[in-house]
Amino acid sequence: MSTFDIEGLGTVNRLGFGAMRLTGPGIWGEPADREVARTVARRAVELGADFIDTADSYGPYVSEEILAEALAPYDSGVRIATKAGLVRTGPDEWWPVGRREYLQQQVEMSLRRLRTDVLDLFQLHRIDAKTPREEQFETLAQLREDGKVRAVGLSQVSVADIEEAQRYVPVVTVQNRYNLVDRSSADVLDYCTEHGIGFIPWAPVDAGELAAQDGPVARAAQAYDATPAQVALAWLLQTSPVMLPIPGTGSVAHLEENMAAADLVLDAETVAELDAAA
Repeated sequence: MSTFDIEGLGTVNRLGFGAMRLTGPGIWGEPADREVARTVARRAVELGADFIDTADSYGPYVSEEILAEALAPYDSGVRIATKAGLVRTGPDEWWPVGRREYLQQQVEMSLRRLRTDVLDLFQLHRIDAKTPREEQFETLAQLREDGKVRAVGLSQVSVADIEEAQRYVPVVTVQNRYNLVDRSSADVLDYCTEHGIGFIPWAPVDAGELAAQDGPVARAAQAYDATPAQVALAWLLQTSPVMLPIPGTGSVAHLEENMAAADLVLDAETVAELDAAA
C-alpha cells in the first residue's frame, strides 16, 4: 500500500476510510446497528486504513462518537480528520456556518466526542459566504496556534480559495468531489499535486454510466477480476501521488472490498481508457 506524507501529521497509507456512512439514512441519526458500525471502524484500521475522515455534521455527532467508542485511545499511527462548518436541519440537509465562535465551539465539542486532546486534522467543511472569509481563515490559524489542531484542511474549494487561505495558515489537505464521472476539480488536483497538498476525493467510487455493462469500468473490472468500485479507487490512486481516497461504508464486506483496491494496479492502456472516458 503506497503512502503519503501529510505536512504536520506524518506518513499515512493513501487509501483511507470515510466514516460518514457509520450513521443513519441521509447521514442523519443512528445507524441500524451501532455495534456493526464500531466493528467496521475497527476492521478498517486492521486492514491498514490509518487515515480516517469524519465530521461533526455526520449524524450529526454520531460518526465521531462511534469512532471514539471503537478506536480510542488511538494507535499512534492512526490519524483522525474531522470537519466543521456545515450544520444539519434534517436528513440530507446541510447549511454552511463559518462564524468564529461556532468553529471554536465545534472544535471543543469534537475534541470531547473523539476523546482526544488535539485534533489531528481539522477541515473547514465549507467556506461560509455569509461570514467574512478572513474571519474563517483567521480562526483556523488561531486554532492551530493554540494547539487545538495539528493541521488544517479545506473542503470543496477553488485554487483561489486555497491560495487565499494559505496567507493565514498552511493548508495541508483539500477535500473536493472527484471521481471517474466528476472531474470538475481537475485544476485543484493539479495545484495540490504541484504543491504537495493531500487531495481527498469525496464520492470516490462513483462511476455512473461508465460502470454499466460493456462500459470501460465494467470491462476493466472483468479483466482484473475486480469490482467496479475497486477499479474506480485504483484509477484514483494512479492519477496523482497526493490522492488520498476515503471510501465510506457501513458494511464490513464492502469495506474489505474497497481496501483491496490498494493492491490493484491498472496497466497504462486501462488507465488511458478511463482517463478518456469522462
